[in-house]
Amino acid sequence: MSVKLNPYINFERNAREAMDFYHSVFGGNLVVSTFKDGGMPSAPADADLIMHSQLDADDNITLMASDTPPGMEFRTGGSMGISLSGNDEAKLRGYWEKLSAGGVVVMPLEKAPWGDTFGMCADRFQTNWLVNISGK
Repeated sequence: MSVKLNPYINFERNAREAMDFYHSVFGGNLVVSTFKDGGMPSAPADADLIMHSQLDADDNITLMASDTPPGMEFRTGGSMGISLSGNDEAKLRGYWEKLSAGGVVVMPLEKAPWGDTFGMCADRFQTNWLVNISGK
């Protein structure tokens, strides 16, 4: 594979908690490096913040994330969402249940006018998710 597009999520100071949560949702392998691990100069209180993390899970799912580096402004990504789609209804409903728990359901996961099952939610870390289960 010569090119791959995957989301990279920035968090204010809770990237570790968020990536542990996504790891519990999707499984797979999670690798985490702190600012201290990367040799980045930072205040002692920031040394254990996440400089880079990557979750590689089944179904070609890859999520990357970090805490906003010290000295940079944190901005939420309200204009962006991560879409999960396919025809494995049980798996996608399972992801939906875990991602929406403790978050906000924007549009319930239900039959859509185009024949698929579709829903939108923001998880407890305010990451927006769209789930589309292909119609039969």
